[in-house]
This record gives sequence, structure tokens and C-alpha cells, in this order.
Amino acid sequence: MTLVPTFTEDVSTLESDGFGTRSLTWWGVIGFMVIEAVGFALLFAAYFFLMSHEQSWAPQPWHPPDLLAGTLFTIVIVLSEIPNTFAKKAALRLDLEAERRLLPWVIGFGVVLLVIRGFEFNSLNIFWYDNAYGSVLWAILLMHTVHLATDFGDTFVLWRLIETPHGQQKRRFVDTEENALYWRFVWGSWLPCYVLIYWLPRFFQ
Repeated sequence: MTLVPTFTEDVSTLESDGFGTRSLTWWGVIGFMVIEAVGFALLFAAYFFLMSHEQSWAPQPWHPPDLLAGTLFTIVIVLSEIPNTFAKKAALRLDLEAERRLLPWVIGFGVVLLVIRGFEFNSLNIFWYDNAYGSVLWAILLMHTVHLATDFGDTFVLWRLIETPHGQQKRRFVDTEENALYWRFVWGSWLPCYVLIYWLPRFFQ
């Protein structure tokens, strides 16, 4: 005899989207951040491995990276958390008008950061093919640039979506909240990169 399952509760009224741990994409973002954090950790390990095999760090002759572009980038990316936090709070309130005002600010910060990053590569005063030190510096900066550009693109698409009738769907607010979470990873991961690129070699000269 075949047993047929019976359902005694009506789940049709339950919401299909939720914030935080109730969202499958939230878990996806967390998983992605873990994977990317491991990638950065491997790059940092390579940095210290190369450093331990050199008589001086950085290898001589050495022209230290110019501090202006990197420091300016660091200041701007930390300040970008201000509109990002407000956008996250607006998403939790399901405040569509606030989202439409705030996301362009986040995008504007992204544009400024990408422009500064272009100058930052030039300010390293070394190319990736010069030596191992140059290679690992470019690798760290390039990896972070990929994350920056990816989130910039994601935020731009999200902004265009909320300007359409689809912006009223709760799914879009959940997307905004998760995008804000990932942006915190982007700027948080930059801080140790900044120390390794611009300051640590100066301590060993």
C-alpha cells in the first residue's frame, strides 16, 4: 500500500524572501566571502613567504610606493561605509525612496575609488615582472580591484532595478541588504592590504 503524505498546515501565506539567515543568498554571500578571504590569506602567506627568503624587504634597489594615492583610497573607501550603512538600514525598513537616494551615493564612491585605483597602480613604483616583490604587490592590488569592480557593477545593476517597478518587491530590499554586507567585506579586506603594500616594507629599511 502506498502512503500519501498529508499536509495539515497552509504555508502559502509565508513570505518567500527574508533578511539575514532566512535568505539563501545571504548564505551564498557569506560562503563567497569565506572563499575570497581564503584567497587573500593565501596571497598574504605568499607575501610573508617571499619576505622570509629575502635578505632585505623590499629587495634593493627599492623605491617605496607613493603614499598619496593609497592613503587617499583608504580614506575614501572607509568613508563609503556611511552611505552603505544608511542604504542597509533603509533596506531593512523597506524604504524604497531612501534606497533610490542612497544607492547613487554608493555608486559615486565606487567611481571615485576606481579612478584613484588607476593612479594607485602607477604609484607602486615597480612592475609585476621586475621581481617577486613586485609580483606579489600587483597580485594583491589586482585581486582587491576585482572585488571592488565586481561590487560596483552589482550595486549599479541593483540601483537600476529599484528604479523599475521591480524595485517595490521585497527581494530587491534583501538584495540591497546583502550587497551592503559584501561591501563591508570589500573595504575591510583592503585595510591589511594597505598595511602590507605601503607600510610594512618601510619598517624593514
